Amino acid sequence: YPFFLLLESLVFPVTYLSVSKDLPLQRLLVEWDVGKSAHDAELSMSFEIQVSRTEENTIVWTEFHNVTLDKSGEPLHWNWDSDLPLECMSHSVRIRSKAETSKIWSQWSLWETVLGLDASNNGGLQIFPDEKVVEEGFDITLCCIGRKGQIIKEFFLSPTAHNFSRTNSQIGLLTVKNVAHQEVPQITVYCQASCKEEEKEKCYSRTVFFVGKPPDTPNDFSCQTQDMKTVICTWSRGGDTYLYGRHSTKYTLFEEFSQNLIPCTVSCSEQCSCSWDINQQRVYNITLTVENPLRKKTAMDVFDVTHRIYPSVPFQLWEECTDTEITLYWKYRNKGFELFCQTEVLHPDGKAELHNSSGVQLQYASITLGGLQPYTEYTVRVRCGAAKHFWRWSEWSEARTIRTEEATPSGKLDIWREITPVLGGRNVTLFWKLAPSFRANGRSVSYEITWEKVEGDSKPEHISVSSVYNSTRISIDNCPYKISIVAKNNVNYSLPSVVIIPGATGTEKELSSSELKDDRVNGTDDGIFISWESRNTYDGYIIDWCNFPTSQPCDLQWKRFGPHTSSALISSVSFVPGVRYNFHIYGSVANTASLLEKKTGYLKELPPLLDPTVEQVQLTFHAVTLSWDSYPTNESQPGFVRGYHVYVSPVQEDCNLKESKKHVLPGGSVLCKYRIENPEEKRYTVKNLMPNTKYKLVVKAYTGGGETPIVNFIYIETPFNSNVLYLLVLLVIVPLVVAALCHWKMKWVKECCCPVIPSPNKSKVLSFKQITIGSEKVLKVSDCVPDALAVDNKSEAQKL
Repeated sequence: YPFFLLLESLVFPVTYLSVSKDLPLQRLLVEWDVGKSAHDAELSMSFEIQVSRTEENTIVWTEFHNVTLDKSGEPLHWNWDSDLPLECMSHSVRIRSKAETSKIWSQWSLWETVLGLDASNNGGLQIFPDEKVVEEGFDITLCCIGRKGQIIKEFFLSPTAHNFSRTNSQIGLLTVKNVAHQEVPQITVYCQASCKEEEKEKCYSRTVFFVGKPPDTPNDFSCQTQDMKTVICTWSRGGDTYLYGRHSTKYTLFEEFSQNLIPCTVSCSEQCSCSWDINQQRVYNITLTVENPLRKKTAMDVFDVTHRIYPSVPFQLWEECTDTEITLYWKYRNKGFELFCQTEVLHPDGKAELHNSSGVQLQYASITLGGLQPYTEYTVRVRCGAAKHFWRWSEWSEARTIRTEEATPSGKLDIWREITPVLGGRNVTLFWKLAPSFRANGRSVSYEITWEKVEGDSKPEHISVSSVYNSTRISIDNCPYKISIVAKNNVNYSLPSVVIIPGATGTEKELSSSELKDDRVNGTDDGIFISWESRNTYDGYIIDWCNFPTSQPCDLQWKRFGPHTSSALISSVSFVPGVRYNFHIYGSVANTASLLEKKTGYLKELPPLLDPTVEQVQLTFHAVTLSWDSYPTNESQPGFVRGYHVYVSPVQEDCNLKESKKHVLPGGSVLCKYRIENPEEKRYTVKNLMPNTKYKLVVKAYTGGGETPIVNFIYIETPFNSNVLYLLVLLVIVPLVVAALCHWKMKWVKECCCPVIPSPNKSKVLSFKQITIGSEKVLKVSDCVPDALAVDNKSEAQKL
């Protein structure tokens, strides 16, 4: 134990180092060894390996390599893949070592160098790598080397340009990151260096490289045989590798048990295949190798030939038929092993059935297919597989279409009638359609109609109608009649369908609509819902209607229901919104139908197409009466008219009449709205209007679908109210006249009622020459002869 501790503390330098290069792989191969004592001690050692590029004088790679030595004394090996072509530069390697448990490294070995072309001065420009295949998405570094003294001027790719870097004037490097496949099959690299005129051919060089993908792994690789004579192996081709010619994908098949290559030629389209003849060998272990310059993929298949039988396609099909069976025959090429076959029968409705058979005769196989419908086309095809050790089905044979033979029509026709009274009798229109249980079972079908009186011994009458028709009309008298309709083909007649037409009295009672009220029904997204009162006296119910009520013929339709049914959803692709459909519900017993109820309704109600036309307008000072008696409320409307709306408003302002609701138009103006809920009430009086005022009005009918937008108005003007004029005269004009007269005769009135006291200064007697004392005139007594003279004021008299 101390001896081993001593060994581990010793230093074992590298005693031997050799470096070579593998140019196709661009790989350095390093071999070295240490002293024999380290091998004898079977030491666990660590080696530090460094790689440098001599031209750059830099360490480009350092790696630690651990290994346990053995006593064999074999040298150690290590490989390093260079990202730079080894031709471009000289590469050097050195190594030092230590025991794994020691912390002391040996001295570095001397650098061992493998020379690149940079150390050579021969030849012209050279580019490396030359015609290399690069995987898409990876990087590639290229170099261009010139002779000593040459300067690399240009180094680039076409069609994609990349800048290059120089390590020195003699070497140019060009690195392309994440290379991608181009539309061209290859990428060209160009290099140009400086040189003398006479050496131009040595100053230019070019090469190419290819970008591609490795092949896909052939996961679906399998082998089989059709005749026990030849084996064929198939596999998917995989994705495009973008590599062609000598770089394209190569395929080889190798048999592991015999250690032989399979002598076959591979052909590929959507799928690749390779076939070869079988010898005495029955069990194979085949390895498929798919490779190109980038990678190699393999797949393996181990099989027993007797368990991989893939029969050839059945051929030459023929048949024998009855009305319900087909016996199908076919031939096959596979001999010597039992087959298990499968027949596919495609029905007219698209349903496919599979029938298996295993009986194989000497020259052909057969199968009988039963339970088929008469005079019906079926499409059949066959495939087979090995009965023992089933591997897979053969391809389907060519499809063959076969029609079964004719047979008697099965089931009954679904018939109905429409009765129209005429003078002296009735016209009966008969309708028929194929019931779900009815099958014509033949090529040529016609219809035979027979009718005879129910009572008495009358001779039946009959007519024949072509298959292109589904209705006819006959005339009968007022007696009860029994009518039957059968379908006929080339083989026989179907069972008769019977309807009883009651006598005229019963028919008139049935057709009388005055006793039956039309009940309204509602439409849904899926149809029109009908309900009726169920009665125990009938064994079924029938509902009829017209798909096109306004047309003639109206396309009468009918539908039957069981005795315990009291409602139904009637749907038709012909139903459209805005059309009124009328439904008649009949009770049926012993082939006789009686009208029970009548329904009417719309799939969807729409607003009325036309507004009511106002025919009469009666105006008073404060009201207007509107009338629209001719407006229809019948089936011509696209919905049941539920009532009317009357809209009114002054022309110049919004409306605010009493007893009305407000209705705001999209433009913001306000109308007064009155509602009439009885569709037969077609007269209305709008009250509380102002006299001598212009109004706009409109009457709108509404249904379950609403009403149309307001577009057009009628305009009225209320008359002038004379009573208001009379009151105006009494209260305003008469007082004004009186005031004017008073103003006109004011002087007279004033003189009569309030006389003015005379002023001496204004008297005419003082108009002559007078004496003035101060501001007052003085009359001299001598100037006039007074009749009398009186002095009332003594003081004045004294003054005078």
